[in-house]
This record gives sequence, structure tokens and C-alpha cells, in this order.
Amino acid sequence: MSEDSFRIQELLQREVFVNQTRVGVIVGERYHPNEERVQSMRLLVEPGVADEYMRKPAEFAPLSKELLHSIQADGTVKLSKSMRELQRRWRNTVRIDEQLYSPDELLDRAVLDSQGMELGVVIGLVKIKRSYRGVAVKTRSNVRRRYDLEETVNVPVGFLARTRARLDEIVLSRTFEKMMGLPSYLKLNSDFFEEE
Repeated sequence: MSEDSFRIQELLQREVFVNQTRVGVIVGERYHPNEERVQSMRLLVEPGVADEYMRKPAEFAPLSKELLHSIQADGTVKLSKSMRELQRRWRNTVRIDEQLYSPDELLDRAVLDSQGMELGVVIGLVKIKRSYRGVAVKTRSNVRRRYDLEETVNVPVGFLARTRARLDEIVLSRTFEKMMGLPSYLKLNSDFFEEE
């Protein structure tokens, strides 16, 4: 199945299966003006599947469009890969507010601190020892001047409090000023920091 063979409207609320295992139900996808950037859909995951195949169970997780195989006669969606492949992809995600997000669901999102100040937009992710530890944010010029920052800062994933789908934003759990003084932020942004 090619990525564009089915529109999201055709897939909403359909049950997803790997062989005989019901994985979950497709509940939507991120809205992005550049549709080519949207490579994943949102999946409401079956609790038993989440318990067995995730390090820490999450209710919602990404489902890569490239895994879609076909829509069956009974209306269910069949995936082309095994549960192990799905598990591998879920390990390659970022947890925000007990939901898993794939990198493509985070790129280009605006990042706001807890007071609503926009810091900039996500341009990449920081991976250390096979886990995402931070998001690289291209800072707004007024924020750079105000705090004397480089063009890009790394925000630890532990500070990502929630996402707003309608506004395509990520909101932090604290103010930027407070976060700048915390050890995890300082370590992720130090000159000695090396990707491992």
C-alpha cells in the first residue's frame, strides 16, 4: 500500500491488526501544512498490547503510515510488519503527557514555556544512547537577545508537559528562565556535551 492510497478520513476509527492481534484504533493524525511531513497517525492502543510491547504503557502512540498493508473486507486495517517491528518503532519515540510521539510528529512544532512565551520551533531531536533526551529548538530572535542564547538550544524531554494539536504546539512544564538553571538543561546545552 502506498502512503497516499488512503486518506486519514477513510482510516479514522478503524481497528488495526497485526495478524490476529488487535493493536488499537486509528484516531487521527497531526495537522501540518506540508502533508509530506506527516508520516504517522495517532493510534489509541489496546491496554494489553501497551502493557506487553511498551517499556511504560501509553494510551496513545504513533502508527507509521508505511506499516499500513491493506484494509480488509471487514473494514479493519492490516499492518505489514510484526509486533516486534511495532515495538521497535515505539521505542524510537518521545513520551509527553503519557503519550508517545514519533519524531515526525514533533518537528516544526512551536515550543512555549509554562507562561506562554514562545521560545521557537523544533528542528530536530537529541539522541543519547539510543533514546531521545531532548528536542533541538531554533530560538526566536527576541528570545536569543533577551537571554543571550545561540540560535539553537536543546530542551530536555522531561520538561515537555503537553502538546496542543489544534495549535501544533508543545508546552513546557516551567518557565524558560527556571529551566535554564536546571542541571539537565545545562548538561544538554554544555560545550562538553557529545552525542553518544
